[in-house]
Amino acid sequence: MMKDHIVQWDIRYSGADYLFGKAPNAFLASQAGRLRPGQVALAVADGEGRNGVWLAGQGLDVLSIDASIAAQEKARHLAEAQGVQLRLELADLSEWAFPEVAFDVIAAIFIQFAGPDLRALLFRRMKQALRPGGLILLEGYRTEQLRYGTGGPPYVENLYTEVMLRETFSDFETLLLASYDAVIEEGSAHKGLSALIDLVARKPDRPPG
Repeated sequence: MMKDHIVQWDIRYSGADYLFGKAPNAFLASQAGRLRPGQVALAVADGEGRNGVWLAGQGLDVLSIDASIAAQEKARHLAEAQGVQLRLELADLSEWAFPEVAFDVIAAIFIQFAGPDLRALLFRRMKQALRPGGLILLEGYRTEQLRYGTGGPPYVENLYTEVMLRETFSDFETLLLASYDAVIEEGSAHKGLSALIDLVARKPDRPPG
């Protein structure tokens, strides 16, 4: 990730308010029934920790990674306030060494700072980091989000389509792939009618063939 881009996120996260709120992402929370206490989870680009803290509250062992020092300090405070244990690691995702076969769950919620090249790298590393039978829980904006302008990047190439996600995770079992519009209220940064897409994909228990 570009260093100046990380500085920009530090500035965005420097206010007292939580940029995306303190509540978990609604899609992620809706997947609680797929989770089991004791599972090891990775929250990718977890920012101020709202999703990592929620996962920890479900009894998971959570590693929350982000490139912003300011965000992780707020994540630490949020975890303390909610009485959960959250492991934090400062990570430039363009360089971070994802541990292989290490996680039962990977949550990737609105990680659309990543353009096509970085996205392909991240998705590949996320797949490798999952244990057999592990789950990817992903939500993002569809390309139609550009019409709404209620959050996310102004770059169509950073947004998702069903075709792109289905092809990217064709080696996984798709448990859910849904496109829809909904009003979301996630702090000041995600607010209003939004073009969303959700994916739940399961890594095979053994390699194909």
